[in-house]
Amino acid sequence: MAVGQRQRRIDPVASAYAVVAAIALAAAIYFGSRELSDFDEALIGYATATVFLAFGVVYRYVVWVREPPTRAYLRRGVQAFLSWRNFVKTPLLVPRALLSYLSFQTFIARRGKARWLAHQSIFWGVVTATLITFPLTFGWITFRSQNPMSDTYVVRIWGFDTVTFAAWSAVGWLAFHFLDISAVLTIAGCSYFLWRRFRDREATTGQRLGYDFVPLAALIAISVTGLQLTLSSMLLDGQGYEFIAVLHMACVALTLVFIPFGKFFHVIQRPASIGVEVYKNAAIEREGVARCARCGEPLEAMTFVRDLEHTMDALGLEFGEWVETCPRCKRLARGEAYLEDVKAGYR
Repeated sequence: MAVGQRQRRIDPVASAYAVVAAIALAAAIYFGSRELSDFDEALIGYATATVFLAFGVVYRYVVWVREPPTRAYLRRGVQAFLSWRNFVKTPLLVPRALLSYLSFQTFIARRGKARWLAHQSIFWGVVTATLITFPLTFGWITFRSQNPMSDTYVVRIWGFDTVTFAAWSAVGWLAFHFLDISAVLTIAGCSYFLWRRFRDREATTGQRLGYDFVPLAALIAISVTGLQLTLSSMLLDGQGYEFIAVLHMACVALTLVFIPFGKFFHVIQRPASIGVEVYKNAAIEREGVARCARCGEPLEAMTFVRDLEHTMDALGLEFGEWVETCPRCKRLARGEAYLEDVKAGYR
C-alpha cells in the first residue's frame, strides 16, 4: 500500500445501525401510510431514495460519532445540554443556543450580512421543503376533496381527518404553493454563493467542484424543476409535465443519495454541535476563558482547551502547544518558520 494511503474498510457497527435505520424507515412508511393505502405510487422513487438516504446518513454519522474527538465533545455536549446545574444557573443557555446557533445562525452574520441572508434563505428553504415533502412522500399526510363538487379539502394525517380549507383561500394557496416559496428562497441563496464563488477571490481559493459547486447546482436544479411543475400545471395546461416530473424526481433522488458523502452532511452534523456550544458557554461561565499563550488575547473556554489537549494526546498528535495559540498567532508562527527555514535557503 502506498505511503499516506489509508485502507478503507466497512465498519460493521455502523452498517448494523444503518440497516436498522433503513428498515425502520421502510416500516414507518408502510404503517404510516396505512399499509400503503395512502401511498402515491408516483412517488416511489422519492421514497426509495429516502430509504437509501437513511442508510447512508446513519452509517456515516455512527462512524463520525465513534471518532475519539467527536465522541469526547459529544459526551461533554450532552452532559452540558442535560445539566440541571446549567439550567438553574443560566436557564436561557439552551434556548439561546438553539435559536442563535441552529435556527438563525447569527455567527455567520459576523462574516457579512449578505452571507447570513443567503445562508438563511437556503436553510429555511430546504427545511420547509423537507418538512412538507417527506410526510407527503411517505403517505403520512394527504389532501382529500370532501366531495367532487366542492373546492374544500381536508388534511388527513395517518388516516385521520384534521383541518379543512378552501382551495382558493389564503390557507389553500399556501398549502399548494409553499414548496414554490421554498424553491425561490433556495434559488436566491444558492445563486448568491455561486456568484461569490466565481467573483470573490477569497472564496475561489481552495474551491472543489464536487464538494462546493455540485451541492449548490443540485439544489438549484431541484428548485427550478419544481417551479417548472407549477408553471406547467397552471399556465401550460400540463404540457411537458410528465417529463419535468421525471427530471425533478431524478434530481431529488440523486441529491438525497449524495447527502451522506458530500457537503450536505454538515446539515446532519449541525444539531449535534448545539450541545458543544452549550458546553463551551457553560464552561466559560464556570471557569473563564483561556488566553493565547503568545499574544494573551482571549482564546476559548478553559475546559474546552484542556479537553482538546487531552484528545490530541490520545491520538498521538504532538501539537499540544498549538491548542493554546490563537489562529492569528498560528499564522504568524507559520510565516516566521517559512522565513527562517525555507526562504533562508535561497539567500
